[in-house]
Amino acid sequence: MKKFLVPTDFSDTSKNAAQYAVKMLAGKPDVRIILYYVYDKPAGSDGSPLTEDESDRQLILGEALSQMKLELAGGDSLQIDAVAEYGSSLIDNIERYVRHQGIDMVIMGITGATKIEQIFMGSNTLKLIKEGVCPVMIIPPDAKYEEIKNVALTSDFKDVDTSIPVSPIQNLLKLFNPTLYIINVDSEHYVEITEEYKSERAKLEKYFRAFNPQFAFIRLFDFLEAINNFTRDQDIDIIVTVPRRHSFLSNLFKTSHTKKLAYHSNVPIIAIHE
Repeated sequence: MKKFLVPTDFSDTSKNAAQYAVKMLAGKPDVRIILYYVYDKPAGSDGSPLTEDESDRQLILGEALSQMKLELAGGDSLQIDAVAEYGSSLIDNIERYVRHQGIDMVIMGITGATKIEQIFMGSNTLKLIKEGVCPVMIIPPDAKYEEIKNVALTSDFKDVDTSIPVSPIQNLLKLFNPTLYIINVDSEHYVEITEEYKSERAKLEKYFRAFNPQFAFIRLFDFLEAINNFTRDQDIDIIVTVPRRHSFLSNLFKTSHTKKLAYHSNVPIIAIHE
């Protein structure tokens, strides 16, 4: 059984991500969704813990999660469970739960679209991607589910054998059986791609031959513009990106392709670490 963890804080962003997950997975065999809420002890205005009966809090949370399950209602074939756990760090709790429960993917919304928010507020979603404990699917705030027919995989076509997590990507594609596009954006491409790129393309073609991949080499300086244009022109439903561990979010004042896509893509992003 494939397990999908959907963290929630009952915000509109997290509810939209949960709705997307339910519609995406409805009708899929052997699938389980876990709504996951992490709570901390409430504090008074002076920072001291408020006296509140723990059983009362569990009851209130249980009712809220049960109501959310009813609102989502994925149908008889889709199992939806809810878990509320105490913790002071959402990311630490999710990491532990993913490891202990064998979660296949975390599905989250994202907030903080302005540059000020990106620099100073950060994002739990991006922090989780940085840790790389499992694939993370990022649902834009206004994204509405449509059948997943076309998937784009971004690649820099460098060290494909070691940098592309083939098995997790294959497992994802098997879930939807989409048309696969493998995209490279590079301002240096001219009329012909290099022999090195041709060699790496052949490797990717071998790894994903079951999905009859189509390749696109785009000569454009602005990565985000290139991907958004391609997404619009080819009706892409999901973008898969592979963050590099050594560079991703190493400095909040530096951008990365994954971070740009996370904040500015109109379609969901799935980050799968190399």
